[in-house]
Amino acid sequence: MKKLVISIVLLNLLAACASEKPKEAAAPAPAPVAAAAPAAAPAAPAQTSVDPLNDPHSILAGRSTYYPFDVSAVQAADKPLVEAHAKYLSQHPEHTVRLEGNCDERGSAEYNLGLGQRRADGVMKMLEAGGAKASQLSAISYGKEKPRASGHNEAAWAQNRRTDIDYTK
Repeated sequence: MKKLVISIVLLNLLAACASEKPKEAAAPAPAPVAAAAPAAAPAAPAQTSVDPLNDPHSILAGRSTYYPFDVSAVQAADKPLVEAHAKYLSQHPEHTVRLEGNCDERGSAEYNLGLGQRRADGVMKMLEAGGAKASQLSAISYGKEKPRASGHNEAAWAQNRRTDIDYTK
């Protein structure tokens, strides 16, 4: 038994001696003394500014406000989105938007056209109050003619009751 323990210890010592030590980093070569032209420093990567309108992580990536059944007032959950678009439009007068009011399939065509227009007009008023110019905005109602979801249930209807903010430039 004693020989076995000694053998194991000796094997461990041999294994430890046989393993390579980490190599030390080589010292940098001294700079040449000759009067050579200095090497140009590598250029810093160009930082491109991403228009927040095209940034998928920006609040401006959201382009729709949603409504409960038979409601045209912008909901509290969507007010920050509309305010962000208003601020963007006030800072970018070259951009214009078309506000597209939509409804779910319930109700007559005439009623839904009116409701969709009230929804688009409500978003327009909020954008103007937030600094967008009236000349940047137009509103249209599609009523129930442009559904986003094709189902005939509350989940589909909830997606169809909306105002889309469509940048036209």
